[in-house]
Amino acid sequence: MTDDAYLFLVDSTAVTLGVQPTGVGDLACMDTPAVRAWLDAQGVDATSPLLRILPPEDTAAVPEDAERLPVPLSEEELARVRGQEALPAATEIEKELLAYRSLTDGREDLIKRALSAGVPAHRVSQLSGEDLAAVKAAAG
Repeated sequence: MTDDAYLFLVDSTAVTLGVQPTGVGDLACMDTPAVRAWLDAQGVDATSPLLRILPPEDTAAVPEDAERLPVPLSEEELARVRGQEALPAATEIEKELLAYRSLTDGREDLIKRALSAGVPAHRVSQLSGEDLAAVKAAAG
């Protein structure tokens, strides 16, 4: 895990991983020479719908082939990114996933409901403690 969040580019606006930086308000890192140079090198600007950001705990989900840049965020900025990242429909199911380890019945159903609610597979794996491959298999 890294202490930095990651800016990265997705291939399509249909990808739901991360949040658009413009959706979380002003981020100080967006005005740095490093970020501006990276955006210029990628041929996009800060308002591109293909530009996304993830908090440090979720950066493992950034696709291997994605163009990416680590960026520092203040605690307040990080809270806004995390808050925007959580889908309203997924918030309740994430609470259930945190209690997952004590469940004896309905584990697979809970994983399927979480995935259906829009919780990304990597997040389900983090919250439940299940292996990512098992989570993806349950989505089957």
